[in-house]
Amino acid sequence: MPNNPTPLAESDPVVEADETGISTSSITGQPETRKVHAALTRSSTGHEDLRELEAGLDSLQSDAARKHRIDWSRVLLPVAALVVLVLVWQFYVSLGVKRRDLVPGPLDVLGQIGALWGEAKLQEAVWTSLQRGLVGFLISVAIATPVGLLLAQVAPLRRAFGPLISGLQVLPSVAWVPAAIIWFGLTDATVYFVVFMGAIPSIINGLISGVDQIPPQYRRVGTVLGANRFQMAVQIILPAALPGYLSGLKQGWAFSWRSLMAAEIIAVGGTIGFGLGSLLDQGRVLSDMTVVMAAILLILAVGILIELLVFAPIEKRLLRSRGLLSGSTR
Repeated sequence: MPNNPTPLAESDPVVEADETGISTSSITGQPETRKVHAALTRSSTGHEDLRELEAGLDSLQSDAARKHRIDWSRVLLPVAALVVLVLVWQFYVSLGVKRRDLVPGPLDVLGQIGALWGEAKLQEAVWTSLQRGLVGFLISVAIATPVGLLLAQVAPLRRAFGPLISGLQVLPSVAWVPAAIIWFGLTDATVYFVVFMGAIPSIINGLISGVDQIPPQYRRVGTVLGANRFQMAVQIILPAALPGYLSGLKQGWAFSWRSLMAAEIIAVGGTIGFGLGSLLDQGRVLSDMTVVMAAILLILAVGILIELLVFAPIEKRLLRSRGLLSGSTR
């Protein structure tokens, strides 16, 4: 029996291909349906959708621009929290639970800060400690970054030295002060050595942690593109590990600042300059709590300012560039 093609009815669909190469179905014998299909086709490739798409992109950009404006809550809320803490401090002092020479009030400490400023001790202490902290931290970054990349890339080295690096990070940096004094004497080398031993392990472990979180596809793409070990580490691994690396840098700064204060408190005299730790120890020797509290508040203020002015903007920019800022509480 011959296979004669069955004639199409007027309601049967016919598959056609438009100029874009995508199959479409039309209904023969139904003019209204053909008109709707033609209108949809023109709309999908016409100027109307392009205008809608452009309007949508403009809306997203305007939303992003609005988000870039100053959020005053980021300024007012910390100030309000600080005011509350000062009021609680003053209220506790006014209760008279402790003598004023043991627990001075906020105004007493503020007056001592003014006196130290007038004697130029405050400027000297802040500048000396800040200079040491920044120089020691930058040198620590220069040492820890290549070492961290090397350990993250070479498995035998990581297995050999990884536990040692973690142990050095856990070891309190103040434990290095007596050894540093014996080795280097009462010089700035003692302070810098303690800073290095506090910051370098934290930066290395932060970088290794960031490298461990990189998807393996990144390395495969680098291999396909012909990247050598150096190019793989500098151009692919390090940029992809920036979030973990930045966390390691923040922790490294915190450890270096604490290590610096410990060294300045213990190593006093010789050619070591007068820093915030020296000011704190001077208040202890004189049994002057206003000097002690002033030094503590200055150490805290420097740490907060470095976080707000250096690390917070970098972290915010990094999160924004990777589309992660919208889900963050920063």
